[in-house]
This record gives sequence, C-alpha cells and structure tokens, in this order.
Amino acid sequence: MNDSKVTPLYQQVKEDIKNAIEQGRYKAKEKIPSEPELSAEYSVSRITLRRAVEELCNEGYLIKRQGQGTFVSTPRIHRKMAGGNRMESFTNTCRNYGMKAGARLLSRQIVPARQEEQEFFGLGPDDLLVYVERLRTADGLPIFLENQFFPYQKFKGLMEENLNDVSLFEVIERISGRKPVETTRRTLEITRASVEQAQKLGIPLGEPLMFLNSYFIDQEGKSLCIGRQYYIGSRYMFDL
Repeated sequence: MNDSKVTPLYQQVKEDIKNAIEQGRYKAKEKIPSEPELSAEYSVSRITLRRAVEELCNEGYLIKRQGQGTFVSTPRIHRKMAGGNRMESFTNTCRNYGMKAGARLLSRQIVPARQEEQEFFGLGPDDLLVYVERLRTADGLPIFLENQFFPYQKFKGLMEENLNDVSLFEVIERISGRKPVETTRRTLEITRASVEQAQKLGIPLGEPLMFLNSYFIDQEGKSLCIGRQYYIGSRYMFDL
C-alpha cells in the first residue's frame, strides 16, 4: 500500500476492497480471502486490515458469518410499493432476491395507547397495546428494526407466540383470521440512528435510516395495527 500521510492505510485497504466488490472481482455471496491472506496481500498489519473489513461490514458491503468467514453482501434490496396503499412483503422481497428473510424478537411488551393510537384503533385512554420489536434480516444481514402495535384485548395471544423467524402477519392471520390488505396512511422520512438503534442494527451512530410509519387495515376495512420501521439506507431502497 502507499504509505500516504494523507490517507490512512486502513482507508486505502478499505477503498481497494470496496472497488474490487463494485467492479465484480469479488462477487455477491462470495467469500473473500482470510484476514492473514489479505494482510499479506496488502502488506499491512491484521489490526489495520480488521478495521477496513469492519467498516465495510458496517456499510453493508461485507458480512461476517461466525465460523465461516467474511462474505460479499448482496446488492441493496429494492422493495416495491404496490398499487394504491399496498406494499410487497419483506419476505417476498427477499425471496425475489434469492435471500432468506429472518426475524429476531428484541422486545414484547404491554404498553399504554397514546392519543394517535387511541384514535386509529378506537380505544379509550385506559386501553393497552401489544408492542412487538424485532430485528429483520436478509441472509443474516440486519436490514431494519420492526416495531408493531396491536390492540391488547384483540391480540393478547401474541404475548405467548413464537415470533422468531416467522411472518408476524401470518401469525396474526392464524390466531385472528385477519390480515393486512392496505394502509390508510403511510409516511416515509429520513432520520439518523440513535445510540440504541445503532447497537441493535450493528451500524455506526448517526447512520442514515429511513423511517416508515404505516397504519394497516384488514380485509374488512377495520384498523389492524400500526407499523413503525427503521431501515438502513445503505442496504434498502423503496421503489415508488
């Protein structure tokens, strides 16, 4: 590597590996050379090499798999906003990319309904909600934080369900016969990862996120749930 006083060595290594990925020398889902091999190739210490690889993982170019090595990530996922207020499911989107959608339960609580939630669900000030937070992944790579709110009296059964690596909406349909068909309101805005979000998603503090706020109704036009999701901008894209 060029012993430059301007560009740190780890940054030079990072850019070279990044270019190799973008130019197709390292292909999607391909395992890259091991840490000792890359250290020797670039004539840098393993500490320098490790920092370059860690940053590429944080930016979504690489993914580490325990006991297997480091692999090139798949291209940024595009999710289609279907006609009207419909949207393709994350599971189907991953399937179209030849990837496996995953879900890890982070939190499940009974919480008070706030004013806007009371209005949407037709609840009173003392009514409660079931709140579910999950980390959604594609082939093990964190993609977004999923936050869903359901009226407690109608969906208290969610407190006992296994919500890891399953479609939450399929669980809802199984226990209630109801399913989301569209949204009555949906907003998309840009925000930045908080300390807590960065830790859960495994990304740097302040990383750009897309915040999608959706109000779902069922096949009978009744209020079903509210979804508040935080997507990693470098790994996900919405096609409008």
